[in-house]
Amino acid sequence: MATVTRHPRADRNQHLRIVEAILFATAEPVETAHLKTFLPEGTDVAGLLADLQANYANRGVNLVEVAGKWLFRTADDLSYLLRRDKVEERKLSKAAMETLAIIAYHQPVTRAEIEDIRGVAISKGTLDQLLEIGWVRMRGRRKTPGRPVTYGTTDAFLSHFGLNEVADLPGLQELKGAGLLDANLPPGFDIPLPRAGDGLLPDEDPLDGTETEQLPLEMHLPEASEEQGGEQP
Repeated sequence: MATVTRHPRADRNQHLRIVEAILFATAEPVETAHLKTFLPEGTDVAGLLADLQANYANRGVNLVEVAGKWLFRTADDLSYLLRRDKVEERKLSKAAMETLAIIAYHQPVTRAEIEDIRGVAISKGTLDQLLEIGWVRMRGRRKTPGRPVTYGTTDAFLSHFGLNEVADLPGLQELKGAGLLDANLPPGFDIPLPRAGDGLLPDEDPLDGTETEQLPLEMHLPEASEEQGGEQP
């Protein structure tokens, strides 16, 4: 009986097909570790993903990495083709957008720290909205008196804004170049470097399961910006 000799190139092509099939068949983004379970030990999965990404670079769908996971996504310049005539939109308030930005750049951050940075109290509804959307999560509890809850962003936040990690958030010069910051900023003004990672920091304790019950205790008066059309200094 003749022996069939498999060439490395043939094996690699088959591995590419396997990775491609898994990514197409899975509804959620796929971790590299999950892909490795379908391939022989020692397979260069990172190289396979790089090859697939290059192969799909100029096609109608692209292979992208979001929050450390891989998925096929409609090419940015063709996304308008898939928009429905009726799209349910939830417009975030200015307070919610500011709060989200503070959490993204300063995480892990407590409610009191958010208010200190904004210079105005935030209503409970503002954080509730961000938690409901799924862009913000409770991380842990600060190791300070009162053990306040700390907040951070989620993978859904990264996916929505097309980021692989929070370190990819735009810096000072990028924000100024996009016209999102005044060109004449105060001396010494800077944008904090976002800290990546889901693990708790040394000054954080794990959540204890009572956070939902304690939310009403953290309620503040409605924000002046939402009720009166302006903010208190």
